[in-house]
Amino acid sequence: MFVELSATSNFTFLTGASHPEEMMSQAAEFGQSALAIADANSVAGIVRAHVESREIRRRAGAAPRLIPAATIRLRDGFAVTALPRDRAAWGRLCRLISTGRLRAPKGECHLDIGDLLDWGEGMEMLLHPPEARAPGSLWQAHATRLIERFGHHGLWLMMAPRYDGADGARFSALARLARDLGLKTVASGRPIMHRGARRRLADVLTAIRLGRRVDQLGRAALANAEQRMRSEPEMLRIFAGHEAAVHRSAEIAARCSFCLDELRHEYPSEISAGESPPDRLARLTREGLNWRYPGGVPDRVRAMADRELALIRKLGYEPYFLTVRDIVAFARDRGILCQGRGSAANSVVCYALGITSVSPEIGTMVFERFVSEARDEPPDIDVDFEHERREEVIQHIYEKYGRHRAGLCATVIHYRGKRAVREVGRAMGLSPDTIAALSSQIWGWGGAEVSADRMREIGLDPSDRRLTLTLSLIEQIQGFPRHLSQHVGGFVITENRLDELAPVENATMEGRTVIPWDKDDIDALGILKVDVLALGMLTCIRKAFDLIERHHRRRLSLATIPPEDPAVYDMLSRADSIGVFQVESRAQMNFLPRMKPRTFYDLVIQVAIIRPGPIQGDMVHPFIRRRNGHEAVSFPSDALGAVLGKTLGVPLFQEQAMQIAIIGAGFTPEEADRLRRALATFKKRGNVTEFRDRFLAGMKANGYDEDFAQRCFSQIEGFGSYGFPESHAASFALLVYASAWLKRHHPGIFACALLNSQPMGFYAPAQIVRDARAHGVTVLPICVNASLWDNRMEEMPDGSLALRLGFRQIRGLSQEDGEWIAAARGNGYRAVEDVWRRAGIDMRALTLLAEADAFASLGLSRREALWAARALGRDPLPLFAGDIDGEAIAEPAITFARMSEGEEIVEDYAAMRLTLRRHPVALLRDRLTPPDRDVPGTGGTHPPA
Repeated sequence: MFVELSATSNFTFLTGASHPEEMMSQAAEFGQSALAIADANSVAGIVRAHVESREIRRRAGAAPRLIPAATIRLRDGFAVTALPRDRAAWGRLCRLISTGRLRAPKGECHLDIGDLLDWGEGMEMLLHPPEARAPGSLWQAHATRLIERFGHHGLWLMMAPRYDGADGARFSALARLARDLGLKTVASGRPIMHRGARRRLADVLTAIRLGRRVDQLGRAALANAEQRMRSEPEMLRIFAGHEAAVHRSAEIAARCSFCLDELRHEYPSEISAGESPPDRLARLTREGLNWRYPGGVPDRVRAMADRELALIRKLGYEPYFLTVRDIVAFARDRGILCQGRGSAANSVVCYALGITSVSPEIGTMVFERFVSEARDEPPDIDVDFEHERREEVIQHIYEKYGRHRAGLCATVIHYRGKRAVREVGRAMGLSPDTIAALSSQIWGWGGAEVSADRMREIGLDPSDRRLTLTLSLIEQIQGFPRHLSQHVGGFVITENRLDELAPVENATMEGRTVIPWDKDDIDALGILKVDVLALGMLTCIRKAFDLIERHHRRRLSLATIPPEDPAVYDMLSRADSIGVFQVESRAQMNFLPRMKPRTFYDLVIQVAIIRPGPIQGDMVHPFIRRRNGHEAVSFPSDALGAVLGKTLGVPLFQEQAMQIAIIGAGFTPEEADRLRRALATFKKRGNVTEFRDRFLAGMKANGYDEDFAQRCFSQIEGFGSYGFPESHAASFALLVYASAWLKRHHPGIFACALLNSQPMGFYAPAQIVRDARAHGVTVLPICVNASLWDNRMEEMPDGSLALRLGFRQIRGLSQEDGEWIAAARGNGYRAVEDVWRRAGIDMRALTLLAEADAFASLGLSRREALWAARALGRDPLPLFAGDIDGEAIAEPAITFARMSEGEEIVEDYAAMRLTLRRHPVALLRDRLTPPDRDVPGTGGTHPPA
């Protein structure tokens, strides 16, 4: 029996030419009992192979077992394939890789023979044979030290073919070397692709890695397509005379019993002051309910909490909820606004713990759908924090748990669309203009499928062989991993050492460490992940709350904003939603007057309905017709009526799509869960459509209309592009309402907070300011004697509040300079020179202030202020460096021509990206309006100047 023990996948970036899943599928096709994915100093791709093994076993009843492994390459060129025998050895392999990764820049691994000696215990080590470019004496010395440290047990000399006609002699020489060292040999194909058809792609990857064109690779290119997965008969033929080395691979595989499933559920215990997690969670929930309901907890809510606590206790998830609660408590103690969302966030327990401010009484979810006994995986809770202060929360997690117990997930950057065209095109030697022409045909996540007619239209020859081959290679590379990045906020937190669960490495950002697995890998292994995400609107809302407290002496929170305000819904029904969270896009603004929201749950639907899922499934128009009474509300069946009742019989949420699959199409919970996972990975592998036949056949068998079934599945496919669950929509709807309430009742404060939270949202500062003025807000210009760095609310003589623009609106001005100007102001500046001397800013900052017309309050025009600023910064010519006859040269007074309104507006936009003067189009309206046509609201044929 032969087992491949050293396969390289495409997670050895820009080297391997096949996905780990493809390697595992090929091993299954060959009937192999196991496969070791051994990427270079990495285990990033092994979870994919492990999941594929599970899937093959589910379909066929048997599958190759994944042997977790890594090829350890030292800095001096020595290499071994390390295969851990058990869980303890796996921990040491992770510590070994972590050691090399943490001492090196991101993407590199610096290991020496001493590291291998320190951490190699408990592993089967396949010594790669000495290479021509590596000194034989160095290899011999390292091999001898390994034998002295670990003995001959577990050390093997690996033989791999080079397919150069000299393999037979080489194998004999390696067999003699092994005998001299007292070792046995083992055979490996050392494949870098699952099939030979990937040879060209392998060369393209090499060219990208080396920064060359394919036709310039020389010896770096593959000589043939033989470095692929091999069957046992092929290996016996290649290693004729050394058959024992082939069969020995199965013996080594049998000694490696470690499985990735052993890594599950290493949660922090969260024991505090001797109180067990169940007792602590129950106590905090009771206290939280009393806090949320000071007038007494409703019986229904208390019953829901008891049921949720019982299920959480049964599944042992208390530590997870406590971890999230403690993170949220830290943020709240420091005044950082946060809001939880996710599959379990909109529960009574999370409401009581303060994780979310969405009341469970709106009845938007069923807890058991997500914290499920059948799924046997941790619930999902994402917590959004203010985007300007999330780093405080991240560093708190590192401090509380230690970097040896907490780290961020990775995000795998895949080849898609324009990146694939650009990098493959360069490697294939296409000209920049040809690459640009091809790239112009790619949208979003699309591939490079360009019709022959379209190629002719953009000036390309569809019969050109190089171009045709390039397009084929671009298609092949779609979905290939390019490199690892850090997840936006997915933290893995463990009870024991994180670097014994997975390797840890440096992120690009200082102070961050990551593991090599992404959120799908983490989910597959059932490992705790807490998403600590950033949301700009939370920053805006918190700043608005602070301004309201400062100017109106009223303290607000997300939970205490007056609910169900008709004036707020009136405003939204008019599509007056510039700056309002989630409903400020043109599509949402177009839909709001048709939806006419009147309740909080209407906002939940509003958030979720303008999404690819409902739109692609043609669910939007039927919902509106039913809501407006133009179409009768009906349900495909009583069973689906229970699922679709709240949305008038039209599926709008991801949870409803899953329930339709179970109830309508007869999916088992396991099948529905696989469909859910397919949705999550659609962008990378597009594997949702494989469920289509099963879904449509199930719906038909249960008597559902074919058109309804087709639309439901189209919706499910749309969720693959962007799915929006009801639980997330409910959490976001609260922020929609909060931001809309602020805009309706405090438009100036809301605009001020929006401007101080930039960049965020759809709209530029100019549009935010214009909208605020349209709502009656007085906006005051930037002024050296009145502005601070941030925009602020300024009390007017009549007691009203005006929005004073801050120095942050000046393009190019640093925060440090802006704060120095405000700090050094004292009783006010009287001249440009005052600002220069007292604030200590340089000429560039002084010029920016002048260009922004910040000296207008001193009676200086833009040109006068610029003249004064430049005079201060001008170096005297050598001839006139000193005084002449003891007197300084006095410059004559200069009178500048007054700038026109148009010039002032242009300068405003150049300096601040906004103007408080008229809209630029107003200057051209008399030319744009036909002379025989009245302009509405002007009372004549021409608007006033």
